[in-house]
Amino acid sequence: MVELYHVHKEYGRGSHALSDVSLEIGKGEFVFLTGASGAGKTTLLRLLLREETATSGKILVDGLNVSTLPASRVPRLRRRLGVVFQDFKLLPRKTVFENVALVMEILGVPRRVQRARTFSVLEMLGLNHKVRSYPLQLSGGEQQRVAIARALVNEPVLLLADEPTGNLDPDLSWEIMTLFKQINIRGTTVLVATHDRELINRMGKRVVTLDCGRVVTH
Repeated sequence: MVELYHVHKEYGRGSHALSDVSLEIGKGEFVFLTGASGAGKTTLLRLLLREETATSGKILVDGLNVSTLPASRVPRLRRRLGVVFQDFKLLPRKTVFENVALVMEILGVPRRVQRARTFSVLEMLGLNHKVRSYPLQLSGGEQQRVAIARALVNEPVLLLADEPTGNLDPDLSWEIMTLFKQINIRGTTVLVATHDRELINRMGKRVVTLDCGRVVTH
């Protein structure tokens, strides 16, 4: 599902965000990406999303060579991925339903398909009673579940989560991880970047550790 071969990412002379990273994540795996702040976790995720390009090396995501992908095909790549951020990135003036359906609306998915998928994923995440609510009317945990619903509604093959529980208390963090576990059981490959060692240990999943841009455990 994800393959990196000798990937380097530099920001100016002497600033190495990633150094000689080689890594494979199989289809259907659940993997944690961890390391101290500045270790390179977010940079790696941005490379997978093609928000940035590697200085050198090769990156494959679901068979697509992200390193050489023409800009015109980047949207196609991103349609196959779901992304969850620490700060939710919900649109405050749109309802829960509208926030979740927005990606499909942009992609021109037929309205009836939008409705069916949105209601289905909101029901799966226990949010079907919040469809007309606005983000500021929700708790932190509910907002994060809406963000997860938005990431899942396009049925991604790979879910990327960047510090998804950073703003949540321990109980809500465990609830979100349990949701990711259920999503993974349904077949989606999951990659979660976090520095929460207690959460990682409780989950008992594979851990990839970065230190100063290098993979030290995988």
